[in-house]
Amino acid sequence: MNMRHPFLPAATIALALAACSQPAETEKAPTASYDGDVAPEGKAAEPAVPAIKPTDIPTRGGDGSPIELTALTEADVGGAKLKGELACSFAAEAAAPPILLAQGDVGSADPSRGIVKVGDTIEAVSANGGFDAMVKGTKFFAKGLQLRVALVGPAEGGGESPPRPATLTADRADGAQRVFAGLWRCGP
Repeated sequence: MNMRHPFLPAATIALALAACSQPAETEKAPTASYDGDVAPEGKAAEPAVPAIKPTDIPTRGGDGSPIELTALTEADVGGAKLKGELACSFAAEAAAPPILLAQGDVGSADPSRGIVKVGDTIEAVSANGGFDAMVKGTKFFAKGLQLRVALVGPAEGGGESPPRPATLTADRADGAQRVFAGLWRCGP
């Protein structure tokens, strides 16, 4: 049995090898991350968070009852007497009152403390770490409820504490889950 092997010209082999090789190192400009920070020389920037519009997803699972998080009033916030240097909040829109508010200290490992209103009841929430741990989204824990803040895009606008598109996923102990779309704002 005579088997023939295809013949590859030397030029084809050279092109294939060139395509697999790395390009020569050239001077690279610093790359900005989605936070607007410039990556240190020799380090890659954080991958960009895709700019997507978050959407609400109604309650599913559990006993069938909806998960209702309602807007916090000034009286709710004042009555909570939260402590911490800086705060983070989640709201449906920039001008809307928050449905989650938490405060923590910068550079601290102490938990951040906050509040959320489930229906008409104010519930205390906490997250591991201080303010720094909340900035890029975190998990908050309450009685029978876990809340996860996830950033879904870059900051909108300028200033010291611009809002960022985010989702707030509420997981109830009975297996129910609901996703709220809105803005996460952290700062003074």
